[in-house]
Amino acid sequence: MLRYLTRSRTALAAALLLPPAVCAVLLPFRAWMSNTNAALLLVVVVVAVAILGHRLAGALAAVSAALWFDFFLTRPYERFAITKSADIVTAVLLLAVGIAVSQLAARTRELKVIAITDGDYLAQIHHTARLVETAAGPDTVIDHVRRQLVGLLGLSGCRFEYGTLIGHPPRLMEDGSIAWAHRHWDADRDGLPAEEVELRVSHGGHFHGRFMLRGTPGTAPPLAARLVAVTLADQAGVAFDSVSPAAG
Repeated sequence: MLRYLTRSRTALAAALLLPPAVCAVLLPFRAWMSNTNAALLLVVVVVAVAILGHRLAGALAAVSAALWFDFFLTRPYERFAITKSADIVTAVLLLAVGIAVSQLAARTRELKVIAITDGDYLAQIHHTARLVETAAGPDTVIDHVRRQLVGLLGLSGCRFEYGTLIGHPPRLMEDGSIAWAHRHWDADRDGLPAEEVELRVSHGGHFHGRFMLRGTPGTAPPLAARLVAVTLADQAGVAFDSVSPAAG
């Protein structure tokens, strides 16, 4: 979360500061450089901000680019006014194209992150399923899933309780939500509660135990990660029921 906030602030700062900085660099060349070429350079700046930041930063960069293009590079200089119709068209196109391209760039970045993340989730599920098929007993699977949960949910700790249901701690449900008595807990906004959260392990109607998850302050695991955690716990339950009486 801290990393995201830092990147977000950096992107917003870049959106505000980079367009006027580029326009200032172009000042010595504005007498002979066409405004169209200057606008294209500013579009590149907008796209860079969108790729490195997010949609809001890209849109803000487009607005900033259009305003400082008007101020620095169109006559009358150093005034927010445009006298030539061609410059008006260029400024409007800079704003429109900058916003459109920045949104496309941000969307491309989001899709890439989603694809990489989903691939990692699937790999973890597949790895655990293979382990369930080959492991000599559930203890190996439990230890493996425990380590997975720490990395997957950004936990500060995770332990497993065999066959106990003591107390009424917050519970990670099958749909990825957090159930906690009569409280409404927004896991997407607030992450995991400060106290341990239980993730039950059962299969075929048999309860085998629960993982006790200790969240990290300031970390909010996304819904997809929480759903994968539930799937991993289900696979741990399969490991218990797949043990033969001789192996048990």
